[in-house]
Amino acid sequence: MHNYCAPQSKHARERFQLKETIVTISSEEQYIPVAKRAIESCRRDLERFIRLDPFFASTLDEYHCQKNAPEIAARMADAGSAVGIGPMSAVAGTIAAIAVEAMVDAGATYAILDNGGDIALVNDETVIVGIYAGRTDDVSIGLEIDPRESILGICTSSGKIGHSISFGNADAATILSSDVSLADAASTAVGNAAIDIASIKDAFSILKGVEPITGGLILLDGYVGMYGRVPVVEAPQRVEYITGALG
Repeated sequence: MHNYCAPQSKHARERFQLKETIVTISSEEQYIPVAKRAIESCRRDLERFIRLDPFFASTLDEYHCQKNAPEIAARMADAGSAVGIGPMSAVAGTIAAIAVEAMVDAGATYAILDNGGDIALVNDETVIVGIYAGRTDDVSIGLEIDPRESILGICTSSGKIGHSISFGNADAATILSSDVSLADAASTAVGNAAIDIASIKDAFSILKGVEPITGGLILLDGYVGMYGRVPVVEAPQRVEYITGALG
């Protein structure tokens, strides 16, 4: 619930909930049902896998899937293992990625899916992704994403907001990557390590050698730490567009 995109006027925007998954989808209207079907399908695969191996859903350590594991589980496990944590750290980003991939396959050139602050997007026009760090300032930090044909993941973990497990104290730890699953897992790993201002550099050291991560951002007690390329801009705060804040 820490990232948000204000919709462009020509695009539909819809909130969709399936069990624990609560997303906001923005695209041309005909692609929204495509995203819903993809979410339903990959959740069904994941739930079936977890019934067979409940340990997958509970471990905080690296997990290595067998060859017959469903794609969603394999992606989650690979992403978590890349940064030394468990597979459920990547569940929201992986669901978002699979849904946007389905939309792109159906012909979408603008598709944004926000899964509780973990965003997958492809955009044929510039968009601003706001980062909500729990404050109610008029202006907040945003990321300006230029038009692109490939999917980008922008995923955020927080030690102060939301229901996901975090062992850190960051207001927001945001990671950008073309691998949305990896962005999700890495934001969790970096957020876990961001205990105080002095720990920000060490938190980013987790990302060393991990590909393909292009940038990272940590907001902690009024300080900002950045890693790699981060297209930061000022953005008007639009709390009404945060998925977790919608009624």
